[in-house]
Amino acid sequence: MSTESNVDPAEIAKFEALASRWWDRNSEFKPLHDINPLRANYIDGISPVAGKRLVDVGCGGGILAEAMAQRGATVTGIDMGEAPLSVAKLHGLESGVEVDYQQSTAEELAEREPGAFDVVCCLEMLEHVPDPGAIIQACADMAKPGGNLYFSTINRNLKAYAFAIVGAEHILQLLPAGTHEYDKFIKPSEMAGWIRDAGLLLKDQTGLTYNPLTRIYRLNPSDVSVNYMVHAVKPA
Repeated sequence: MSTESNVDPAEIAKFEALASRWWDRNSEFKPLHDINPLRANYIDGISPVAGKRLVDVGCGGGILAEAMAQRGATVTGIDMGEAPLSVAKLHGLESGVEVDYQQSTAEELAEREPGAFDVVCCLEMLEHVPDPGAIIQACADMAKPGGNLYFSTINRNLKAYAFAIVGAEHILQLLPAGTHEYDKFIKPSEMAGWIRDAGLLLKDQTGLTYNPLTRIYRLNPSDVSVNYMVHAVKPA
């Protein structure tokens, strides 16, 4: 599949339309703000990012990218959405947090900078592209030997449909209706297969669970039935 065909214009348009609200913690992006510290701590705890070169693939408005830069990483953020990148750049000027934002696909960056990054993050992005395996391969290509890679997505099963679409989009309205498509959700076994195909070693996986009564998120290694995150390593 070509680089151009591994971009879904409809998915880009969804986030373009919401771009102005990316840093509003009470907007549709509240869940991303709520889970960002958990994910940042998970990444930084396994592979401390201070002094490291890190890329955030599908960075959107820069929520994770800024958090990683604040922890001392030299961060590149890539996305195909022009409006979210504009928001990310503007917020960086306001916050004083330096991130190199580029409008680029993962495949293009992997061609330009192969083996360049100590840490590669690709969170909540794989379920929005036609060919997730190609993205994982590109992430592997841009990682240094011995580099650490992090992916997160949503499992594909009835519980995930109930929680991520019916619950989050329609009942609790945590996300806009139509944010996710069930057919694009990814089973952990599929994720593991793509990681192996890319020559990476799967090291860890953890679930991310949400309690609708307390409205609190937490990492839960024993429950990957809905949202989950994996850590992989590129062999040295």
